[in-house]
Amino acid sequence: MNAPPEVPGGRPQAGSGLRIRAARGTIINTAFLVGVNTLNLVRGFLVAAFLTTSDYGVWGVILVVLYTLMFLRQVGIGDKFIQQDEDDQELAFRKAMTFELSIAGIVLAAGLVLVPAMALVMGNDRIIAPALVALLVVPAQALQAPLWIFYREMDFARQRKLQITDPISAFVISVALLMAGWNYWALIVGVVAGAWVGAIVSLRASPYRFRWVFDRVAARAYASFSWPLFFAGMSGIVVGQGLLIVGEAELGLAGVGIIALASSISQYSDRADQAITQTIYPTICAVKDRAELLYEAFVKSNRLALMWGAPFGLGLAVFAEDLVRFGIGERWSPGIGLMQAIGVAVAIHQIGFNWDAFYRARADTKPVGIAAAVAIVAFVAIALPLLATEGLRGLAIATLLVEAVNFSVRMFYLRRLFSAFRLIRHTARALLPSVPAVAVVLGLRELVGEESTLLAALAMLTLYVVTTIAATALLERDLLREILAYVRRRLPADAHA
Repeated sequence: MNAPPEVPGGRPQAGSGLRIRAARGTIINTAFLVGVNTLNLVRGFLVAAFLTTSDYGVWGVILVVLYTLMFLRQVGIGDKFIQQDEDDQELAFRKAMTFELSIAGIVLAAGLVLVPAMALVMGNDRIIAPALVALLVVPAQALQAPLWIFYREMDFARQRKLQITDPISAFVISVALLMAGWNYWALIVGVVAGAWVGAIVSLRASPYRFRWVFDRVAARAYASFSWPLFFAGMSGIVVGQGLLIVGEAELGLAGVGIIALASSISQYSDRADQAITQTIYPTICAVKDRAELLYEAFVKSNRLALMWGAPFGLGLAVFAEDLVRFGIGERWSPGIGLMQAIGVAVAIHQIGFNWDAFYRARADTKPVGIAAAVAIVAFVAIALPLLATEGLRGLAIATLLVEAVNFSVRMFYLRRLFSAFRLIRHTARALLPSVPAVAVVLGLRELVGEESTLLAALAMLTLYVVTTIAATALLERDLLREILAYVRRRLPADAHA
């Protein structure tokens, strides 16, 4: 059994309770990410209720700017820090944070150019002032790098305890200012303030004192690891900017607002995926040379994420019309078809969603870049033409077609990585727990007709949730028992806490 690490940042190894840590970490991370993004989802619906679709469109533009810059900044520096095995972890952290801050500076400069350029292309200078203020998020998030140390140690409780200060501060400030009549400025001020609160808390908690350390050998290693991830981030930029520019030209700011709301709902569905992937990433880095353990981690982590992601996505498709009619308001009704398509795409996206984490753990990131290139081609060739010619209906169709392309790429790389992977069996098992709930709701709707009341919609939703829970408990009972057993066990006496 390996001895526990003696310095902060040491990654637990096999024999130090990895399964127990991962099981508990999954619960902690799931609670954190689902809770935080529930706040964001609630905030999004509050904004939709308080603002006009045009004002929401301005916020949607700002979101695209921020996501663009975040994609540029998040090139895998933290992932590489987790993956590396240097003897001096304090020095390794200083190198990594040096690279992170350097990239943040470059991205901030790029943002100062991007914002006026976007305003010029869109012919709308309303976005300039709020977008420039929103750029202050970039350095603040880079300064939250000390959280990597606790992540590498698999000390998820402390990591999330520190990290929660950012989203909670952002939510409280945003909602307070929104109710005070600050329109989209409420969101911008809240997001920026929350990011800086998180930065201050992270720096104060860091076990290492930061010093600027630039190492050329380490820089080459990080560059080799990061460039495919950078390209993968570019695919997100192409999608975001393409939707923004074409959507605004064809549909106006109101159409951009609908697209932004649908995208926010889609991102909410990914949080369980992120919780599980972030939990197991240090684990799979520790066992990256043991193929059987990697495959076991993939199968079980994917099944866990599907317990949330597939029912949420299919539920969105089934209840999108009720959400608009009884929730956010009829002015969002043009987006119903898009929400339904996104719901189906979300469910499909959960199948093999975390394939890239296993390639990153093995420091083989080129497949991630290739998959991103395919995604860009699919988006440009399918989504943009359909959006331009058919509007939101075309975008809904394109969402499903592009997801089909991305699904095929994921399955190709999973089969290459895991010789034991069986596509049909894995896909069937992934979606089976959601089938009874969807069938029951659609069957009842067929019996009672199309007319619905708020009470009937809530009853249908309750039935959907209860049926999903029952089916999942029945079909995945062995996996749930296994995870629960790990949660109840104690860590080995010599495991690093």
